[in-house]
Amino acid sequence: MQLTLEFGGGLELLCDSVKVHKVNVDLADGEEQLTMKGLLSWVRTNLIKERPEMFMKGDTVRPGVLVLVNDCDWELSGQLDTTLDEKDVVVFISTLHGG
Repeated sequence: MQLTLEFGGGLELLCDSVKVHKVNVDLADGEEQLTMKGLLSWVRTNLIKERPEMFMKGDTVRPGVLVLVNDCDWELSGQLDTTLDEKDVVVFISTLHGG
């Protein structure tokens, strides 16, 4: 499944400072649809190059990371259970800033 993943607010530093990734994510065995839970696992394994704890806590994103799926807050679409379709755009933005 082809997706566009965008990282901002400093999260791009965890992915070799690349903000936009055009990726092809394969479904896990037995899965009929890709969910955000599956995508996050894929991102941790394939895109995050350092300090994955800054992006994820357990099987979800850390508090303070805004997640948008096609410009819609994932909290409105089911968070980890949100299903993804071909060519969806998923954006991760850190809302926490150092001072």
